[in-house]
Amino acid sequence: MNVGVSTMDTWVRQLKDEQAGKSPKAMPMTPEQLEIRELKKQIQRIEMENDILKKATALLPLTCDKDDERTEYY
Repeated sequence: MNVGVSTMDTWVRQLKDEQAGKSPKAMPMTPEQLEIRELKKQIQRIEMENDILKKATALLPLTCDKDDERTEYY
């Protein structure tokens, strides 16, 4: 199988831990993974802000004056 002894030992230890109900140890995140996580949080926040703004604009009454320009009333 051409797998190193230490690799096999690690797999066996992980399997025993999982069978015993222990959660696997988290691997440290790479800088790229950290950046992706932060970007996903930022996307989620921006999408939420966008939804709020869409709902807010739907609540603002818009009327057209005689020159067909939109006038907003708050």
